[in-house]
Amino acid sequence: MGVDFSRVGIAVGHATDDAAATGCTVIRGVEQPLRGGVAVFGRATGSRELHALGTDALADRVDAVLLTGGSAYGLDAAAGVMRWLEERKRGFPVGAGVVPIVPGAVIFDLGPLGRFDGRPTPAMGYEAADTAAATGVAEGSVGAGAGATVGKAAGIARAMKGGVGCALRESAGVAVAAVAVVNAFGDVHDGEGNVLAGARADGGGFLHASRMLVEHPHRIAELAAEQRMRNTTLAVVATSAALDRVQLSQLARAAGAALFHRISPAGSSFDGDIVFALGARDGTGADALHVEALAIAALEEAIERGVRLAVGRAGVPGLADRA
Repeated sequence: MGVDFSRVGIAVGHATDDAAATGCTVIRGVEQPLRGGVAVFGRATGSRELHALGTDALADRVDAVLLTGGSAYGLDAAAGVMRWLEERKRGFPVGAGVVPIVPGAVIFDLGPLGRFDGRPTPAMGYEAADTAAATGVAEGSVGAGAGATVGKAAGIARAMKGGVGCALRESAGVAVAAVAVVNAFGDVHDGEGNVLAGARADGGGFLHASRMLVEHPHRIAELAAEQRMRNTTLAVVATSAALDRVQLSQLARAAGAALFHRISPAGSSFDGDIVFALGARDGTGADALHVEALAIAALEEAIERGVRLAVGRAGVPGLADRA
């Protein structure tokens, strides 16, 4: 069961601190480095090494991508990922050794579901890289999704649990996989536009965040600053297609359509939304528009699974509680 990430040459691993409600998720090549691109949609991002994914960067490789909780503190986990890679001599060659290329991005999960001082560590980054697998990858309230929540337009008291979701779409010999960490300010919708998880209304149902913010703008002013900052959706799309760095950057930008299809609002001033795109260095030929369409479909499904499989915590309910 689950996604077969070997179809796109990647392995995915988690490390979770359940007591602190935080964790990290690592996406790395199974055996070989990858090419990468990135697109930033949110305006409250926390990240590292994004410039290494630029089309003019020296190192045309990505050894792993780190998605982590802990806000900027969680970027420390990258040291563990780099150590795991260095031990295996995986990285950009520099004379006597290598420097692993590990871009990363964070979500804000410093409480209220766990402890403010609980953050992903280098040891957790190493664990996530070491346990990464191409099949049987867990979803829901694990890894970087351990402390994720969605629908915070009316505050955390009305929010719901988010998490990690995975999906794969394949046609005409081309595959695209997606991994999403869903920690959105906005509501998450199904494919028909109905709210699946979001800001809950009294007596049941949902407040519909975008509508509320248009019709009742005073509500946003009522939110404390720390409530506004608890947001970000992070995603990785990986393809079997042979794409160069320009095309991968375009793929990351195109895949962002999934954020706006399934999350409302997305890419806001209170979100740090980022999409990474990864591709095999020896992939198969494909039409870029076909790959982009597959990426959007895969990421939409991953976002939905991120909330459908999330288990509630600390009074914040999750859709998986019903099971």
